[in-house]
Amino acid sequence: MITIALFGAGGKMGTRIGNNIKDDPEYEVLYVEANEASMAKLRERGQNPSTKEDALKKADVVIFAIPDTIIGKVAKEVVPSFKSGAMLICLDPAAPHAGELPDRKDVSYFVVHPCHPPVVNDETDPEARMDFFGGTKAKQNVVCALMQGTEDDYKKGEQIARKMFAPVMNAYRITVEQMAILEPAMAEVVAFTCMTIVREALDEAINHGVPAEAAKAFMMGHINANVGILFNFIDVQVSDAAKQVMERAKKTLFQPDWKKVFEPENVLSEVKAIAQGKKD
Repeated sequence: MITIALFGAGGKMGTRIGNNIKDDPEYEVLYVEANEASMAKLRERGQNPSTKEDALKKADVVIFAIPDTIIGKVAKEVVPSFKSGAMLICLDPAAPHAGELPDRKDVSYFVVHPCHPPVVNDETDPEARMDFFGGTKAKQNVVCALMQGTEDDYKKGEQIARKMFAPVMNAYRITVEQMAILEPAMAEVVAFTCMTIVREALDEAINHGVPAEAAKAFMMGHINANVGILFNFIDVQVSDAAKQVMERAKKTLFQPDWKKVFEPENVLSEVKAIAQGKKD
């Protein structure tokens, strides 16, 4: 049996992970929280909190379900107390890629992040179709990276990752650097920002007099069609007129050098800002 210490067990992510692994016979889960309010939440769920010290004595694996901004601080406090051969699992590449994890060669560092349920899927259950985040009903993929450790460590990390974010379809093995390209660079810097503009465009259409229900229906349908076309789910092309509109709009909406966000130095700068909690 593998003993897992789940740090941040009372938070949103910790709760999801805890619920997915608490009844698995392969794992003994130790729930660790930093304040009494969170400990009370754990007790209400029938999960008895462990002290940090007791958990670290027993843990084969430590999962950090804690904010990026404190990972460096907490890691420096607890990693020196790990058993030799223990594993730390981080849920985001920001702090690991930013160099926030302490140097200790006899432990392994594993990073995993959910892809979330894909917008095009085969879910038929209504609850699964409304599981936008994943880890409860809908199937999703995950990306995994072994920052340091052995191939056996990778296998152990992936096995736990699949349980943490179940139901999982594929676990794609990449590097920590590649994961940082995916998030924050691709998913947050570009995709989330652009989707925010899409939402603001919907609001602007409504502000300009289009009935809200009609505007939302039109937007959701066109997003669906655009996903099908642009990501090659269907063999259809947009009209030449639409392509021309898009090319003109790019000059208004985007800087001509916007792809620089994927340059290694910019990715590193962004993850350091995330890990350090910078607001600008």
